Amino acid sequence: MRLFRIREFLVSRLWFVPILCVLGGVALSFGTIAVDRLFGGSAVPRVLSGDPDAALAILTTVAASMVTLTGFVLTVTMVVVQLAMGQFSPRVLRTILRDRPSQFAIGVFVATFAHAMLVMREVKSPSGGDDGYVPGLAIIVAFVLILVSIMVLVSYVNHIGQSLRVASIIQSVGDETRELLDELFPEEPDEVEAPAGSPEDAPDRVVPSPKSGVVFRVDAEELVRYARDADVVLVLVPHIGDFVPEGAPLFDVHGEAADLDETALIRAVALGQERTMHQDLAFGFRMLVDVAQRSLSSAMGDPTTAIQAIDRLHDCLRQLATRPFPSGFHTDEQGRVRLVVPTLSWDGYVNLALDEIRHYGEGAVQVTRRLKAMLDDLILIAPADRRPPLERQLRLVEAMSERGFDDREDMDAAIEPDPQGVGSTR
Repeated sequence: MRLFRIREFLVSRLWFVPILCVLGGVALSFGTIAVDRLFGGSAVPRVLSGDPDAALAILTTVAASMVTLTGFVLTVTMVVVQLAMGQFSPRVLRTILRDRPSQFAIGVFVATFAHAMLVMREVKSPSGGDDGYVPGLAIIVAFVLILVSIMVLVSYVNHIGQSLRVASIIQSVGDETRELLDELFPEEPDEVEAPAGSPEDAPDRVVPSPKSGVVFRVDAEELVRYARDADVVLVLVPHIGDFVPEGAPLFDVHGEAADLDETALIRAVALGQERTMHQDLAFGFRMLVDVAQRSLSSAMGDPTTAIQAIDRLHDCLRQLATRPFPSGFHTDEQGRVRLVVPTLSWDGYVNLALDEIRHYGEGAVQVTRRLKAMLDDLILIAPADRRPPLERQLRLVEAMSERGFDDREDMDAAIEPDPQGVGSTR
């Protein structure tokens, strides 16, 4: 868990990749300067590197231009963040801040700046009859970095333009949600039967949370090991993604817990400022629903964007509909249950994906028709025991169309299934 915390801290920071690039630029500068000193400045002909005055002018221009480009990239990134927060949802901010092309562009520019500044001090003007000293190889490397920076700048402008498209934001969230779904809901999970009555008995001990925060990751293997060593059963009280106030129950402990290390248990649970996609599949649904809600608000009035978000929700629900759900019970090597982690049910995912969109989409023909097409498809492929929540949602969608339209023909048209909302119905 400690390595995970360090990696999560570094990966979620905008400055990490640029700092690595700066260190790379410094190392490249020292390396090329050392080679130039080894050859006495003759590693590269003067016809390529220029005289000391030309070299200083070039390096000064490179350093100044890189500062300007870095400021430009940072400004554009912040503008994109503000636009995404206002147009889509504040929850998609983490996706943009983790954008590797933006971080790499900033890194290349500051690395070029660092290289130019360090090489500049090696240039010696002519004095006492000599021709001065120019670190030719370092100058050539600066030229190469300038060319790389130009290509990166053009690529960055194209990338940021593509990133502002609503389809790119929704695709990014949808793809991350699907990856987590495949990880948490494999086709053939290890089946663990619930023990008779253990989690529902009164706990012998309660482990409180030492601070407030959102539970975004649980190290189940580590907790199982602690519970096995103390011969107890641990029950995680909050769900993944729940906010836990300081002092609220974090674990219920069943069994004699004299040798249980509470500090170790707390370290195995990651608490943060916000939900993440590490183990919280419902958060992916939450972000897609937020995008749909914002698009259906009176301020935005963009049901087509909502349809794109519903497309992704449809894809995720279709995968979940036929997959076995994990029981939440974790066992040790002897097959004894040692840890219970609460999990969201099939009904919960269906309600999360559809309830709020139904309320916000009342009176929107595209939404009702797209929801009807999605539910018809899910009911067709879902096992019998998973159809009731889908059938309930279908009844509510039909009732929504009756409330949203006064004319009978409009009601009938609104409830006609259409994968495009309005456009592909026969």
